[in-house]
Amino acid sequence: MKNCIIHLYFFVVLLAQGCAQNVDQSIKTPLKEQISATLVVPNLEIPWGFDFLPDGSILLTEKSGELIHYTNGKKMAISGLPEIKVLGQGGLMDVKLHPNYTENQWIYLTYASPEGEGRGVNTAVMRAKLEGNQLTNQKVLYKASPNSSKPYHFGSRMAFDNNGYLYFSIGDRGSRDENPQDIKRDGGKIYRIHDDGKIPNDNPFINTSGAKTAIYSYGHRNPQGMVKHPTTGEIWIHEHGPRGGDELNVVKKGKNYGWPVITYGINYSGTKITDETSRPDMEQPIYYWVPSIAPSGLEVIGSDKYPDWKGNVLAGSLVFQYLERLVLEDNQVIYREKLLDGMGRVRSVNQGPDGLIYVGIEGKGIYRLDPK
Repeated sequence: MKNCIIHLYFFVVLLAQGCAQNVDQSIKTPLKEQISATLVVPNLEIPWGFDFLPDGSILLTEKSGELIHYTNGKKMAISGLPEIKVLGQGGLMDVKLHPNYTENQWIYLTYASPEGEGRGVNTAVMRAKLEGNQLTNQKVLYKASPNSSKPYHFGSRMAFDNNGYLYFSIGDRGSRDENPQDIKRDGGKIYRIHDDGKIPNDNPFINTSGAKTAIYSYGHRNPQGMVKHPTTGEIWIHEHGPRGGDELNVVKKGKNYGWPVITYGINYSGTKITDETSRPDMEQPIYYWVPSIAPSGLEVIGSDKYPDWKGNVLAGSLVFQYLERLVLEDNQVIYREKLLDGMGRVRSVNQGPDGLIYVGIEGKGIYRLDPK
């Protein structure tokens, strides 16, 4: 079975490259030949998420529970964090500034929280303000329940859309048969809330009895990439499959993305999860990876700093340790390329206010991709 999966992988790669023969030559020109990687923030362990303050300095999270302000070549630890439990894949995760940060100074964090019902932890979303090196005005906007002692699948990424709604992901928490397909349970979902935590009155399950009304879409496994598309304004995600079946998806209101009823992956043991890869009432991914690349961090190039690559998708790979560039045409992947191959586990990727791409690599730090 393993060999079959590997052969399928190379077939998919060759197919993508074959399709690219009819693509404009500028798209096929390897991006890696036109960039160099510059280390911007050194000596980081697991830079789970980062965002840019108005002065160009960087606010970043270490999964171990540190929030760091990196400015003028110095790291400053931020105090005032909530109680964070580091458990398996969970800890201090994403950080995102409000789109109108210069006016309201709101910062958003996701983390593994032990507060609430049950033993263990679950994903929480909090907002706060940064005053000097201290978080103030903290408010938990959403806390998944019940807590679980399982160390898996916390999500968790955030993105704001053009209307100012906050989207965030929570993975299935390792309970694939209970959480993803049940809208009355947290986990395996994409959520949408107002920036103050209120539930939008047009959320898809707002009038469904017993439903978690913050849910926007369901049937997800463990989304660790999320971004607002710079052209369409849509929220794009990628999510971990099991052994094979990582997915790139566009989030749609009220839609079911199928996990674990349909999947292109198999169990880690090599056994089948299901015989089904599609159903009429479930969404198909824009693209899926076999074998799994273990995607973390997602960006869509929206600047003109890299000629001819505007609109390309960038996805980090944890297991194969590279940054993948995907060229799409009509939401179909037609070309793939490895960047930063072998540099380390890519955890996070963002486009900075300068239009350049920044990449967080485990055990190293945050790199800037500079056009040569």
